[in-house]
Amino acid sequence: MIICSCNVITDHDVRSVIDLESPPSIAEVYICLGCSAQCGRCARTIKRIMADAIKGCPVERRLPRPSPAAGRAKARGEPRRD
Repeated sequence: MIICSCNVITDHDVRSVIDLESPPSIAEVYICLGCSAQCGRCARTIKRIMADAIKGCPVERRLPRPSPAAGRAKARGEPRRD
């Protein structure tokens, strides 16, 4: 099913770039698919697909989620401050 009409991205495309060991951010999904967000209406659906994929992942394989501040720093290309 097409979830992004701007970039013609399907739900299968999104699932194909999700690595359960290290789930990407929504921005990284776009990068992996070779495009960028246009209108942004698909972001909620991409987030839901990612959450569903992670829910299906065995608990022992899940990694702790980074803090929102770490995600913003990563998006800006800033070094980690642990």
